[in-house]
Amino acid sequence: MQYLIDIIQQPIGKSRVEKLAAITSEETFSIEDLINLSFHKDAQIGFRAAWILENVYSSHQERFLPTTIYFLDHFSNQTNLSALRHFVKILALITKKNASPALKKIVAEYDTNKIVEVVFAWLIDEKIPVAVKSHCLNILANLSTKHGWIKEELIETMDFLVDKESIAFFAKVKQIRKQLKLIK
Repeated sequence: MQYLIDIIQQPIGKSRVEKLAAITSEETFSIEDLINLSFHKDAQIGFRAAWILENVYSSHQERFLPTTIYFLDHFSNQTNLSALRHFVKILALITKKNASPALKKIVAEYDTNKIVEVVFAWLIDEKIPVAVKSHCLNILANLSTKHGWIKEELIETMDFLVDKESIAFFAKVKQIRKQLKLIK
């Protein structure tokens, strides 16, 4: 893991992130290492580890899959706002209706109550960036099929927040409302 820390102590670009995601394995550094490093006391190391983690999920999902529960177990503890943006994006993708059957099974069997509670808290927290909140809306809408009560609570929360947030947030709310209308 020190090998990875030495690399991500310095600024890295997208191409380097993609290369690091491609070489993630037990021989170099693991996905668990990336998750753990995303909580590093140096916020920039945490951010870069989370960025690589998102790229592992996006480009090498078969490698991410065995660590999905580990990711879910640690998700709610993320406090680095820069890393959080990547964490919520990953979870929004994991909970999407077109996620792989293996991911759907993991989410269905996982106790997501704490995650839902934390995601709602982030959604109404004024200190949380709008990009994070946007993914929080997706996560909650996606999980509303598992937790029936989310739909009404999310609609009420969006009604409350829509005038307090940016135009981008308003656009996302319109998209989520359409998604929720399709859920019986």
